[in-house]
Amino acid sequence: MTATPIHFRPVESDADLLACHPMVRQLRPHLASPEAFQQVVAEQRREGYRTLVAWRHDAPCGFAGYRLQRNLIHGRFLYVDDLVTTQDERGGGVGSALLGALKALAREAGCTRLTLDTGLDNALAQRFYFRNGLLARGLHFGFDLR
Repeated sequence: MTATPIHFRPVESDADLLACHPMVRQLRPHLASPEAFQQVVAEQRREGYRTLVAWRHDAPCGFAGYRLQRNLIHGRFLYVDDLVTTQDERGGGVGSALLGALKALAREAGCTRLTLDTGLDNALAQRFYFRNGLLARGLHFGFDLR
């Protein structure tokens, strides 16, 4: 028996976004309520945030939030803010397919690089990224201003 194919499209409605909330909450637990999630995504969209969702049976099974950016070091690049799949889809190829779709979007947009950050303590994500051809190119430093 073959798995039902997945297709990719951005979030197109509030209902789409709300359907993604339980999955995104696995990655971003501080966005506990659907309303908080909607508000943050709306704010980020005003700053260039975009979404790409993997759908299977009209249900979201993978979510990516990203931005097309430009800076002096990389030129034009795609930055992945968020990348997560449903628990049931982990290890099933959805994350790799979603990352592949993001690479294609980056190329279509004239980007020379796709980049993202992950926690130093997130060994599973690091292994996933290495398996998908991403290389560790530096350390991300931050200063908490709260």
